[in-house]
Amino acid sequence: MALTAGTKLGPYEIQSPLGVGGMGEVYRARDTRLDRAVAIKILPAHLSANPELKERFEREARTISSLNHPHICHLYDVGSANGTDYLVMELLEGETLANRLQRGMVPIKQALQYGVQIAEALDNAHKHGIVHRDLKPGNIMLTRAGAKLLDFGLAKPTPSMAVASSSMETMSDPLTAAGMLVGTYQYMAPEQVEAKDADARSDVFALGTVLYEMCTGRRAFSGKSRASVMSAILEKDPEPMSALQPLTPPALEHLVRTCVAKDAEQRWQSAGDVARQLQWIALSGNPAIGYRGALPQRERLAWGWWPHSSS
Repeated sequence: MALTAGTKLGPYEIQSPLGVGGMGEVYRARDTRLDRAVAIKILPAHLSANPELKERFEREARTISSLNHPHICHLYDVGSANGTDYLVMELLEGETLANRLQRGMVPIKQALQYGVQIAEALDNAHKHGIVHRDLKPGNIMLTRAGAKLLDFGLAKPTPSMAVASSSMETMSDPLTAAGMLVGTYQYMAPEQVEAKDADARSDVFALGTVLYEMCTGRRAFSGKSRASVMSAILEKDPEPMSALQPLTPPALEHLVRTCVAKDAEQRWQSAGDVARQLQWIALSGNPAIGYRGALPQRERLAWGWWPHSSS
C-alpha cells in the first residue's frame, strides 16, 4: 500500500509520491530535524519478505555509502520504521535522460558534457571496486547543474575488490544465480547477455550505447523482440552515427564504436579513458560541437535522486 502524505518514517514526513521502480517506491519527504526536502526510497513490506530483495536493498545502501562523487547520488540516511526499510537520498529537480530522449537527440555539445560527467561518475565507482551493471538513460538524471548517476540496486563489487577490501566482504556473495541475466537488456554488454560476469568494461559498453542514443536519438541496438535485440548486441554493429547525425565528429564515432566492441579486450579499458577522450573531443573546436575552449566549470552541488526505471 502506498504511503500517504503525513506518514512518518522516523524523523521523515512523507509529502508526495515521486515514482515506483523495480526495487521500491520513492517519495518526496521532509526531514523534520533539518527542515529540508529529501527523497525516500522504501522497500514495501511485501518485498521485505523476500530475503533476496531485502539483501539487494541493503546492498544498494552500502554501495552508495561507499561512494562520494558530485555526479553520483548522495545517501543521507538509512532506517526502518513500522516494518518498512528506507533509504534517504538527496532530492533532485530535473528529468531523466530517458524522458529527455523522448523529445529527440541531445545536441552534441550537451551530450559531450553529460558524457564526461557520467564517465567520471562510473570511473569513481570502478575505482572503489563497484560495477553498476544497469547504466541506461532511465538511471541518469539531468538538471541545470548537469548529469547524475542513479540507482545502484544491481551494482556489485569486482572480485578483486571483494577479496582485497574487508569493508566490502559483506557484498562479495552474488545475489543472482549462475546464468541469470542482470540489467536492462537493451544496454547490456555481450558478456551480460551471455550471463557471464560483468566488470568495469561492461559499464563502458553501456556508456557507449547511452552516448550513441544521446547523439542520434536512436538506440544502438534495436529489434522487434527481446531475443532480436540480444542477437543484435551479440552479432551486429550499430548503424554508423554519421548516417543518422551527419555532424557527428569522426573522433566521437570512433570513441563510441570502441566502447561497444563485442570483445571487452577491444573496448576502452576504463571509464576514465572515455572521459578524457570526450574532453579532448569537446576541446577540439569541431564546428559540430559549436564552441571552442574549455568546458564550462561544473558546479559541485548535490542534485538529487530518481527511482529505478524497469524499462
